[in-house]
Amino acid sequence: MGATVSTVVGFAGSAQPNDLDFKRIERALEARRRYRYVSPILLKTANGYKIQSPCCSRNIDPDGGIVDIALLLFDKQRGNWRLLRKDHALGVWELDSEFARLVELLKYLNEDADRRFWQ
Repeated sequence: MGATVSTVVGFAGSAQPNDLDFKRIERALEARRRYRYVSPILLKTANGYKIQSPCCSRNIDPDGGIVDIALLLFDKQRGNWRLLRKDHALGVWELDSEFARLVELLKYLNEDADRRFWQ
């Protein structure tokens, strides 16, 4: 159950995104607690990665379309990772939390105890 890969060009000179972390995130998503029966889509973005997924619960999209799950951004100045979630009602990304390491962010995202991401 791997994530669908979408490559975005034009990130030369930036530490993020990179192929190594892309694969780490892709593998980590297989261990998530919620919606394990769908295949998330992992995209490279400026300074990070975006995760999307089919909306099987129909909570966000009644038609079951692709919805934004999370945005993982590396803050080069602060040297940490920022995890954002989508406010689907307003259509904007909101900062959820910050992490010193990517592995900590992925553990938190995969657990999603409060259903902030995998709705």
